[in-house]
Amino acid sequence: MKASQAESEKMLKWWELSLLGVGCIIGTGFFLGSSIAIQMAGPSVLLAFILAGIGTYIVFDALAQMTSADPEKGSFRSYAKKAYGRWAGFTSGWVYWASEMLIMGSQLTALSIFSRFWFPDVPLWIFASGFAVLGIIVILTGSKGFDRIENLFAVMKVAAIVMFIALAILALFGVFRAGPEGAGIPRTWNGLFPEGFLGLWPALIFGFYAFGGIEIMGLLANRLEEKGDAAKSGRAMLLLLTFLYVVSVGLALILVPLNRFNTETSPFITALKPYGLPIVSHLFNGVLIIAGFSTMVASLFAVTSILVTLAADKDAPNLFAKKVKNKIALPAIGLTAIGMALSVVLSLLIPGRIYEYFTTAAGLMLLYNWLFIIASSGKLIQYRLTKRWIGTLFILLAVIGTLFHRTSRPGFLFSLGFLVVIGIVTLMMKKRWKQEEGDGKKRPSIFVKLKPNSE
Repeated sequence: MKASQAESEKMLKWWELSLLGVGCIIGTGFFLGSSIAIQMAGPSVLLAFILAGIGTYIVFDALAQMTSADPEKGSFRSYAKKAYGRWAGFTSGWVYWASEMLIMGSQLTALSIFSRFWFPDVPLWIFASGFAVLGIIVILTGSKGFDRIENLFAVMKVAAIVMFIALAILALFGVFRAGPEGAGIPRTWNGLFPEGFLGLWPALIFGFYAFGGIEIMGLLANRLEEKGDAAKSGRAMLLLLTFLYVVSVGLALILVPLNRFNTETSPFITALKPYGLPIVSHLFNGVLIIAGFSTMVASLFAVTSILVTLAADKDAPNLFAKKVKNKIALPAIGLTAIGMALSVVLSLLIPGRIYEYFTTAAGLMLLYNWLFIIASSGKLIQYRLTKRWIGTLFILLAVIGTLFHRTSRPGFLFSLGFLVVIGIVTLMMKKRWKQEEGDGKKRPSIFVKLKPNSE
């Protein structure tokens, strides 16, 4: 990182990066996406979160070790380029850009669903438009404004989950008026796996999606005071998240029967609603909106950053590398705003299932990039083979599992379409790069021949 860049951005301690990571990760992928996973897998969804937590740790550990060995502003995209060539950096960057655009579409849709808790008659696209504009305003404040907002939201999100855990425990001990007969702790195989293994398998993608955002930590890790603290920061964050996810979802499953959960409502509001706590439900819904908004802003930050690095490496038009007053990448934000507008249009055209489609496709696109991270670590730092195989296996299981459920299958096809388009563009660019290299090799040879004569 250049000195001028380092001066304009506040350096981070390891715990500050952990807190930013929590702010960037806990969002609607967990608060709403877990409802879809619960419907698919029942109580076995807890196993999906644990497996996803292990797989995510391996990916982040590989990324953190590469960051410690060789800090790069482009993070995972730069490592893919160093490991496998320009085509890999180009593909990784644009796959990530597409995944973050889908994530923002998913977040905007979820935010709109949460907002309709209070205003059920307002169309989704109106809420989506408003949140999109607010997100862009936050990004325009620069990195300092982003840090402050994400740190504040991180504390609020963790507090909300802790509050739910406390209320759920009180409800189990009968402190509140009696609610419905809860599902209780499953004691049989059928109770734990009501849909069998083919229920758990498709739910794995939603477990991974709840951890989506670790690659943003890779982009932020360049601001660590001690680059070697990246792995410690990630470990602390992932242990906290896995614990909170498993305990909170587990309590929700105990409080109410499975048939009460639906994709239109957060499982935590569903679990608390029968216990006569309307104020808490409204408060929790407000926190859910904050959570979704913060992860949307994090995605907006990440997608803008990656677009700037793509342009700087001439893998995107030079226009997107330009910044206003050396701080705000206005052209890159403009392109992202166009993508967000398309998400709003889609929420208007297909409001019924758009969240499921966006979530599955976004999760898959993230996992494709995580495979790049694992593969790059094996070549650049000889990351442990056992860990690479385990991480790759878990990711491939999550990808393949989406084919076995009608809810996630369209998202798989959607993500495949994105990959095909990016793959075709990459092949076209490879031909262009070869041509440029050929032209570049010819020019120096002329000067070499002329040099002896000129002397």
